Amino acid sequence: MANSFDLTLDKPSMPYHMADSATSLTPNSAYLIGFGFDGTACFRKGTRNGPDGLRNVSEDIESYSPYLDDDLEQKRFFDLGNLNLGDSDDVERQWQKGSDDFETIFGNADLSGDNIQVMTLGGEHSISYAPIKTYLKQYPNLVLLHLDAHADLRDGYEGYHYSHASIIRRALDHFGPDHQLIQYGIRSGTREEYQWMREHQTIRTSRHDFLEAVRQIADDRPIYLTLDLDYFDPSFLPGTGTPEPGGEDFHSFIQLIKILRDKHFVGCDVVELSPEIDSSGNSNVFATKVVRELLLCLTANQPRFQE
Repeated sequence: MANSFDLTLDKPSMPYHMADSATSLTPNSAYLIGFGFDGTACFRKGTRNGPDGLRNVSEDIESYSPYLDDDLEQKRFFDLGNLNLGDSDDVERQWQKGSDDFETIFGNADLSGDNIQVMTLGGEHSISYAPIKTYLKQYPNLVLLHLDAHADLRDGYEGYHYSHASIIRRALDHFGPDHQLIQYGIRSGTREEYQWMREHQTIRTSRHDFLEAVRQIADDRPIYLTLDLDYFDPSFLPGTGTPEPGGEDFHSFIQLIKILRDKHFVGCDVVELSPEIDSSGNSNVFATKVVRELLLCLTANQPRFQE
């Protein structure tokens, strides 16, 4: 049964290539939605254009993944467009409106029972609050994978309680006893953030340990990924607001993808692409290939189809 929502979403000039349009949610489907907000970005802005930056190059990359031997042409997924942030100049109101509308669309759906997967395209990392909160509520034993250059565990930053630098701290406000956090790629943070991660054993400091931790997750346990693109080294993906040397490469990400494909991967967000920072356009292409692999993982259990 379709789950309708009464909201006006901003339609992008170019929907994600091969995605169908939709005005309601239907079972056994995956959905893209853009949340183009960068109001709390403290260094270089521009991630508000990230969702459309991904869409605009999606037609120019192959739909087939040689890493997964799977093809988006044989999948059915939907692009809902972008959340409308309203006309206010107040960035907190913009963020709140987008977050509230996300919860209106997906919070009332039975994501687990109807086998609905959501990929949210940012936008800065603060936009991940609504998706993560929604998934934590619906999946009481969810594992939250956090790939990022930054710990994001501050209790607010520069006056914003829900800052991009606080997203994981705010997610923890909604953790239950059976939720779990695994963090990898972190290479920037305060002494207090690192002390917390070590004390709570959330951080993995080697690729081997991280991948092994994901392998050890029970196959039926739900996994949600929040991916800040500054997880990747800026030599590969410079088009992000707060780059940090020492990051990962694409092939290490593929190692993770090959594990996630066989797990209960239920949703994700991809954030912090700032298209204008990288005038070459290479960052857009890199990020869109990341999105392709994640879409194939989200739709791994769908039956193949031919038009």
